[in-house]
Amino acid sequence: MPINSFDEYPMSWKPDISHISAPLYIAIAHQLEQDIKDGKLAPGTKLPPQRELADFLDVNLSTITRAFKLCGQKGLIYASIGSGTFVSTDAASNKILLPTNRATPIIEMGSVLPDNFVNDDITRFMKKMLNEPSFSKLFQYGRPEGNAWQNEAVMKLFELVNFQTDQPILLGAGGQNAIVGTLAALFQPGDRIGTDPITYAGIKTAANMLGIQLVAIQQCQGEMTREGLLYACKNEHIKGIYVIPDFHNPTTHTMSVETRKMIAEVARAKDLIVIEDAIYSFLKERALAPIASYAPDKVIYIASLSKTLSPGLRLSFLVTPPTFRKRIMETLYNINISISPMMLELAARLIHEGVAQTILEKHRAYARQQNALVNQYLGDYHILGDDECIFRWLHLPEKFTGVQFELLASKAGVQVYAAERFAVGNTKPVNAVRLAIAAPETQLEQALIILKDILESNGDYAFVD
Repeated sequence: MPINSFDEYPMSWKPDISHISAPLYIAIAHQLEQDIKDGKLAPGTKLPPQRELADFLDVNLSTITRAFKLCGQKGLIYASIGSGTFVSTDAASNKILLPTNRATPIIEMGSVLPDNFVNDDITRFMKKMLNEPSFSKLFQYGRPEGNAWQNEAVMKLFELVNFQTDQPILLGAGGQNAIVGTLAALFQPGDRIGTDPITYAGIKTAANMLGIQLVAIQQCQGEMTREGLLYACKNEHIKGIYVIPDFHNPTTHTMSVETRKMIAEVARAKDLIVIEDAIYSFLKERALAPIASYAPDKVIYIASLSKTLSPGLRLSFLVTPPTFRKRIMETLYNINISISPMMLELAARLIHEGVAQTILEKHRAYARQQNALVNQYLGDYHILGDDECIFRWLHLPEKFTGVQFELLASKAGVQVYAAERFAVGNTKPVNAVRLAIAAPETQLEQALIILKDILESNGDYAFVD
């Protein structure tokens, strides 16, 4: 311990390393992680400056730097240039948003799982393929690109969202895999990518895995601002941005044409790579042209069938600038994010025969039906989301935080997801929860009654066995 005493010195974190045997930086990182998970360090806590912590522990500055880097790569802490290092808002949240096995039944309004009644349409269509003599040829390795007939089918689908491109289509095994492949191909550990302050949890887990830091971009009325983007370019040194222009997950917001054009302009001026996640765009009956239309040389456009046709169709479409195409294609191949030729052929036929378009309209009709029920029970509250969106964003009364409401709902038998799960870096999220609305109608109504009862309670909701 240095001569100067730290006993009375105000520090937000004073780790004890007097009884450790592991390498110092690993031990310090482990203690920081444990203190965060145990609740000793609350989300948003500003950590001591690295040099100050090194003096307190009487270790080299590089030891603290390496420890912080380990925790940063796990998404536990967040460094803001010029402001310091903070415990991430979502450090204690579960970022993997999938249904969990529970001993007691629960109505799923957390995970966004599309309705499955349209799978019968797909099954009937697939049975026709089974009887064809050439069907067995589809059990081969998939390639990152399709044939001309399959690419033509994808282009027909793109027409539904006002997107035209002369670039060849790359194929991936689902939207999340396409995002991971793009990040791995174009970014390095330590790179920074701008996102909305509240964003899709999948980009967070992918960035954490690859050592990429997400930076929250300043917003106005739910959209990135030019000033925020330029500030992040100059001060946070971002290399790219990730956006969801249609039915933003989780806030349901649809980006304006003006903001799409602005992002394209800034991307060109500042040499940014834009990852445009259009996974929900096909669900919009009147979709706006994507950002890729305004800056095709800077945008990686990703669309997917899992949320719009069927979860079993693990198929995504990537449109990339020519300068990035080879790198992304090689990455998809090297990390084995390949597609099933059978699924690709099935999807192409569904599109060419008009079945896919019919399924999309059935999804929209079902979403409208479900959302009418949501509006009936929760319409008196501040709840966002178009009638075609398959999830909603519920702003809570001040008496609840998102985490508190999620816990209360779970105990009452309904799974929802709090805003904290979607927060980026040191963002302080609004008190809100995301509600998926695809549960069967009787279950959805039961869940909405429970949620409304909780909202109308005083925060001390009584559970009945």
